[in-house]
Amino acid sequence: MKRLFLMLLASLAMPVWAAEAVPVGDDPAIEARMVNLATDLRCLVCQNESLAGSHAELAEDLRREIREQMRAGKSDKEVVTYLTDRYGDFVLYRPPFRSYTLLLWLGPVIFLGIGAVAWFLTLRRRRAIKVTDQVSVASLKQAADLLDEKQD
Repeated sequence: MKRLFLMLLASLAMPVWAAEAVPVGDDPAIEARMVNLATDLRCLVCQNESLAGSHAELAEDLRREIREQMRAGKSDKEVVTYLTDRYGDFVLYRPPFRSYTLLLWLGPVIFLGIGAVAWFLTLRRRRAIKVTDQVSVASLKQAADLLDEKQD
């Protein structure tokens, strides 16, 4: 029982031996460039997360690859070109305007235009419908007779 108590006390003291997290990159300038660039790149595994915020193994490998290329003296544009050549435009959060991304860029405008035309046509049709406010005397008498029959 004493041993169990001592082990419990020792496990409670473990955070005392914890060290500060060591930064992954040696050069703070390269690390800042990498984080800045990785926020504009999509994680290929998570797809809805940036490369900077993802914890997937592939994202860690890509960040390491970006660091190595930056250490080799490549510019941010060259690094992005390398990644898009290897993984395609999907890695970019803002893909370039090309023929196969035309619907991606113009799709919202097209759908907004279709909605505006549909709304305009609906309003036009509603205005064309004439509502008759006048009810004939014969119709009122017929309705009153029906109500009288139901009550009897």
